[in-house]
Amino acid sequence: MLKTEAVDVERIRRDFPILKRTVHGKRLVYLDNAATTQKPQAVIDSLVDYYSRYNSNVHRSVHTLGEEATAAYEGARGKVARFVGARANETVFVRGTTEATNLVRFAWGEKQVKKGDLLLATRMEHHSNIVPWQLLAKSKGATLKFVGITPDGNLDMEELDRLLGESPKLLAFTHCSNVLGTINDVANVSRKAHKAGATTVVDGAQSVPHFPVDLSALDVDFYAFSGHKMLGPTGIGALIGRKALLEDMDPYEGGGEMIREVFDDHSTWNDVPYKFEAGTVNIADAIGLGAAVDYLTSIGMDKVREHEIRLLDYARETLSKVKGLHVYGPEDSKERSGLIAFNYADVHPHDLATILDEEGIAIRSGHHCAQPLMRCLNVSATSRASFHVYNSYDDIDALKQGIMKAGAIFKV
Repeated sequence: MLKTEAVDVERIRRDFPILKRTVHGKRLVYLDNAATTQKPQAVIDSLVDYYSRYNSNVHRSVHTLGEEATAAYEGARGKVARFVGARANETVFVRGTTEATNLVRFAWGEKQVKKGDLLLATRMEHHSNIVPWQLLAKSKGATLKFVGITPDGNLDMEELDRLLGESPKLLAFTHCSNVLGTINDVANVSRKAHKAGATTVVDGAQSVPHFPVDLSALDVDFYAFSGHKMLGPTGIGALIGRKALLEDMDPYEGGGEMIREVFDDHSTWNDVPYKFEAGTVNIADAIGLGAAVDYLTSIGMDKVREHEIRLLDYARETLSKVKGLHVYGPEDSKERSGLIAFNYADVHPHDLATILDEEGIAIRSGHHCAQPLMRCLNVSATSRASFHVYNSYDDIDALKQGIMKAGAIFKV
């Protein structure tokens, strides 16, 4: 196949300091981007700039540093909202996708879900979009059921329609599977859910970093994603929610800045989204996430997507030549995100990952926080190679050579 790049990978790599290091004397080949991405110098610089030049709390002080910090923090909120086609006043900063989902569980679920209600999730969910609903169902006396998957790694739409016919209160589903790479038709699924009277909670952790997302066209109620998977810092992410829903919800936490007035026996709440950002917020990392959005925008998310499709095509062609290697998920690269989960003969994924690490290659091995999906696949674990904008064909070539080395060791 013609190995042409959709982006200037060599230039981009120079922006990421960590890619200059070696591991066990070998060039670092980082293929664990679905777990977390590396950070460009621009993001690192934004953190240093905040702490060294205008470190201050936000929404409180009228001095120069306080005003500058507030402007940068709210500026980042605006950048993040625009990046996904949302409004700033519907964008709540959280620690990440997990906290966003739990915020919905407590602030929406405890008020809206009643005994006997039905909650739905899917078999391809990350644990962070399963466990909160298990806990909610247990605390409220509700029932949690799951939509299955087809043999080719897509949602079972017939089963979805059947379960939606039972009038669920909620449907929690992922935009993009962190194992199969499957990209779900969010607009279609949300439309079906709303017709059945269900509120939708979408996990966007594996979608926002990899292809254009326009929430104004997807008709979802809640949408969550994490900064560290999109070249940003850890400990920051966003929950996008319909303003009417956010306004009707009680606060997730009580404390400073989320209040309007406090009396002896009650309090009134600040406007959305500040109602859900109690105490001193994660100022530096929000600013860093804004810098990550600037970086991705400068490349263009269409280009990021095109680049990953080319890498997927090359990876599937290259790895298909490895005898005994089985890839999970849809075959068409246009129907999946930039990751490949696989098993290699009878080599355990942890053993394979260890051998690859000796070659400087970082992949993920295990159940990927998706144990219900592993059971659907009839495996206990898989290996996963996941790409981002600084990966190239040479990384995939190195992956193949590392797998072949493992095959020689285990006599595959």
